[in-house]
Parts: sequence; structure tokens; C-alpha cells
Amino acid sequence: MLGCVIHGQGDLRVTELPVPEAGPGQALVAVRYGGVCGSDLHYWRHGGVGDFRLREPMVLGHEVVGTVVGYGSGTAGPAPGTAVAVHPATPCGVCPECGGGRRNVCRDTRYLGSAARFPHVQGGFASQVVVPCEQVRALPDGLGLRRAALAEPLSVALHAVRRAGDVAGRHVLVTGAGPIGCLVVAAAKAAGAVDVTVTDLLPEALEYARVAGAGTVVRADDPDDAGWPDEVDVAIEASGVAAGLDACLRRVRRGGVVVQLGMLPAGHSSFAGNLVVSREIELRGAFRFDTEFDEALGLLAVESAFDGLVSAVVPVGEAEVAFALAADRSRSCKVLLDFAPSSS
Repeated sequence: MLGCVIHGQGDLRVTELPVPEAGPGQALVAVRYGGVCGSDLHYWRHGGVGDFRLREPMVLGHEVVGTVVGYGSGTAGPAPGTAVAVHPATPCGVCPECGGGRRNVCRDTRYLGSAARFPHVQGGFASQVVVPCEQVRALPDGLGLRRAALAEPLSVALHAVRRAGDVAGRHVLVTGAGPIGCLVVAAAKAAGAVDVTVTDLLPEALEYARVAGAGTVVRADDPDDAGWPDEVDVAIEASGVAAGLDACLRRVRRGGVVVQLGMLPAGHSSFAGNLVVSREIELRGAFRFDTEFDEALGLLAVESAFDGLVSAVVPVGEAEVAFALAADRSRSCKVLLDFAPSSS
């Protein structure tokens, strides 16, 4: 079977891998679509994500959907042939964070396609993958696999909005109109935000933000853009650059909330931290998600507007083309790899 394996910076290979077998407690899933995430792009372009560096070849991918093939001995779940999405996280269940209901920051978690631990956790960009059966979710009625491929990044967005608190009736600023930023827009609107303003450097990216429901879009490099709000109630930083965080701190109201969602580069970042003190701004981090995965599937099942955020579907045999397209935000929003047999 085919799989997408990263060997180092700039070294992505589509190669034959052995077909896995499900053991007790595991499900075997035939992958149909895999969404190319920003972290996948970082492994490809830089050999790591933040402080997580590649130390061995790793199958990429954690945004995967497909159909159940079967189960290991003594294991049950959705019937073979059922369309499913895969929750990519396997928290340990015993650390203080898991015990405190914050499994998304489990200190010993396993996450598909992640170099956070060694040996690395192999990912889901393969024709078939084995995962713990409790991480397999049957798709709700009316939700197809193509749209369901957005479940993982939408879960990230839903968690970030949840970290912001109650946004109903509030004005929300989102810095960064990449796939995650656009999904934050949709999540904020679903949570009742009355207005969402989005900033980005690229006009093409801002158009995707409009598709997601943004009321106002702003060129981040134009301080005179009339769309800049004087102040907002909540700001969510989704660009992963310090300038985005700085903008959030300067635009949020006194006593407001800023959520840092984008993964900043390793090391020190420069931003107006003094404003956290003088304006009593609450600065909160948002990392991955937990139960929001099921919420995301439910939201995707009833909202067709998400289809407009999938900008391309590329056969797995052309994975490097897909990665190059996903890295060019002037040409794409969310890019999916297609693992259908005909694509190999």
C-alpha cells in the first residue's frame, strides 16, 4: 500500500508500506482522504514543528477519514464498510492533566504523525491505518467523507473558541486566514459571535475567510485599512507569527481575552506583552482538542458552506504537488490527499 513518508527537510516520499494488521482493541481503516495540515507542511519544509524535530522517517498526516475494514480479535465497533473519521489523539488517561479533564495537553499522549516523542508516532497518510477502536467515529447521517475530512482542524478551531469563553454577541478578531483561521471564523459564528473580523496579508486568503462567514476582512499590512476595528471583545491569533499576537493585544479591549492558537516559532517571540499587564488582558493558549471532535462532526453534517474551504483534492501519488499547493495560500485553503485505489 502507498504511504507518504517524511525523511527530513524537503524529503517527502510516496512509497510502498506493509499493510498493517489490527490487534486487540484496534480498528483497521481504509483511508480515503487526508487533509494536509500546517504541521505536515512544517515537517516537509523545515524538518520539524516548533520544538518537535524529526529524528527518523515518519508517515505524516492526522486529518484522516475513510471506511472500516475490520477489527482485531475480540474488538467491536462500527460495522465494516461504515464511513468514519479518526480522532488522532491517544491520551494516556493517567496523568494529572487527563485526570483533570484536559486530555488535549496530556503529557504522554500519542498523536498521529507527530515527532513530539521518540520513536515518533506514525501518521495516517497511508492507504490503511490501524488505530485504537475508541478513536473511530461513524459519520452522522448526511455527512460525506470529503467534508468530514475537515473534522480535525474544525475541532482545533472549536477548542480555541471554547478557550475564549462565551463569544455570543461579541466581536471577535481572528489574525490569520489560513485553513485553521477560516475554521475559527466558522466556529465563532456557530458559537454566536455577532461579528468576526479577519486579518491576513493575502487577499485570496481573505476571500476564503468571507466564505467561512467573516463580516469584515482586513489587509494585515495596511494600517490604514478602514476595516480595522478600534477594539474587539475577543482576539484569536491563528497565524503563528508574533506580529499577529501583537495585533491581537493592541486591538482587544481592556479586560478582553486573547487566545494564542497558531504555533509560534521555537525560541523567543517579540510582542507587546506590557499590554497584558496595563490592560489586564487575559492571554490563553489553545492546543489541539478533545471532545470537540464529535461536536465538529455534528456541525459539518448540517453546514454545507464548509465545502467551499476544500480548494483541491489531489491523488496520493502526487503528494508533493499537493504539499506545494497547500503551502501556497494564494492558490489554496484546505488541500486533501485522495487515497482511492484509482489514485495510486
